[in-house]
Amino acid sequence: ISGIGIYGVISYDVSQRSREFAVRMAMGARGGDVVRMVMRQALALTAVGIAIGLVAALSLTGVIENMLFGVSSRDPVTIAGVVGLLAGIALLASYLPARRATRLDPSVALRQE
Repeated sequence: ISGIGIYGVISYDVSQRSREFAVRMAMGARGGDVVRMVMRQALALTAVGIAIGLVAALSLTGVIENMLFGVSSRDPVTIAGVVGLLAGIALLASYLPARRATRLDPSVALRQE
């Protein structure tokens, strides 16, 4: 579910910024530059979300302790696994719209309103 949400937000952002990407590519930016820019911004947002989620999860451990079976609420392996999984999902979900942004034809994107 988080991957779908991240993909939707990044895809919407890329579509709103298509003119910006077209100008950058018309001025000589390579596709890899645009991909790196989009992914860097997406991963920065993901890092903020993961940090907020970790703080919330660790502060609410007393509430969720009764719902966990076979694992403690502060298990570092589980927390690291979930953080890694979410970061991986965010990488993939941001890469797809970023690649789509590099396929924009600058002349067509600049004519659109």
